[in-house]
Amino acid sequence: MAELTESGAGSATKLRDYKIIGLVGAAHFMSHIYVIMLPPLFLFARTEYNVSFTELGFVMAVFGFFSASLQTPAGYVVDRLGSGSFLILGLALSGTGALVVGLVPHYWALMLGFAILGLANTIYHPADYAILSHGVSAPRMAQAYSAHTFLGMAGQALTPAFMIAMASFFGWRSGFLCIAVVTYIVAALLLAQKGLLNDRRASDIRKEDAHAAPQAGSWKLLTASPILKAFVFFFFLTMTGNALQSFSIIGFGALYGTPIAVTNVALTAYLIFNATGVLSGGVVADRYKNPLRIATAGLAGSGLVILIIALVDFDAVFFVAMMALAGFLSGVIMPSRDMIVRAVTPPGSFGLVFGFVSTGFAVAAMVAPPLYGWLMDQGSPRTIFLCAAAFTMMSLLMARSAKPARAG
Repeated sequence: MAELTESGAGSATKLRDYKIIGLVGAAHFMSHIYVIMLPPLFLFARTEYNVSFTELGFVMAVFGFFSASLQTPAGYVVDRLGSGSFLILGLALSGTGALVVGLVPHYWALMLGFAILGLANTIYHPADYAILSHGVSAPRMAQAYSAHTFLGMAGQALTPAFMIAMASFFGWRSGFLCIAVVTYIVAALLLAQKGLLNDRRASDIRKEDAHAAPQAGSWKLLTASPILKAFVFFFFLTMTGNALQSFSIIGFGALYGTPIAVTNVALTAYLIFNATGVLSGGVVADRYKNPLRIATAGLAGSGLVILIIALVDFDAVFFVAMMALAGFLSGVIMPSRDMIVRAVTPPGSFGLVFGFVSTGFAVAAMVAPPLYGWLMDQGSPRTIFLCAAAFTMMSLLMARSAKPARAG
């Protein structure tokens, strides 16, 4: 009888874990859509608004500015007030930002919409990781991080083709309207299951882990060397990703004369295999328990592939294959990346720490688009991808130098 009770409790815990992972993953899926909604439509927006690529890059920089400015404070608030309500608020704000872009046909509305999207983006990573870290049982933690990142990458993978298809049939802003509607539906779903997202508040953590009080939730925690290096690591990764995700369509078109249909397929392949690599990375992280070595191998491989793509004009099939390989190798490292950060984070501070290191994403999102847009306007698309390869190598060096005590 005792064995049956334990078995039933285990099944209930597993089911609850998967529900939490699914709900948080749905929000993360949507959050990655907003990051890449505009880049596939740069040519449409440039024509309609009569602006330069640099000005379109500044739209993305506005998104990054709001994310970079407020993400760490958002993590601090999440640790103290609970994650569920803020995650739902983030989705509602994102839907509103997409709605503004879709409904108002002016450049200033594009800027305003992406400012709202940037504000919303401050919530996702601290809230997501806090919910997963506190709500999912330890045996499924690596799976939770893997599924979480996979669903985000899946959102990115589906977005370019969707946005271009909507632009072709209904006008380029129609995709924003459709995504706004879907966002509100996902927010309503999370609201209906809100109890699963608020299972453990930071006050409970502090009571249960009183021995961690000197560090948990302290702003001084963010000055610790492994956490600062994780911030820089995230920055370099995003500088690489932004080059390939936001500028591959127009960049390779200008560099090699690659047709937009081929570059769109190549970008989709990159994003799909990036998501596939994340799933594989979760299995590898579970089996080998050495996230630093996994990150080193994945970064070295992806950096080499990006360098080759920047220097060699492949035919369509090989170009798509090389982009897919670059995506897969960069995806493999993602679960290990998150496990490294979690290992050096005290209980009760997951929102704060993940909010801070994820600000590296936001800072790069603010810096990269204007930089790469300027390089496009200067007629130097190859330099964009050479920079991407260089930033990948810098990520590798930063990962090797971090060596957190509990990373394995």
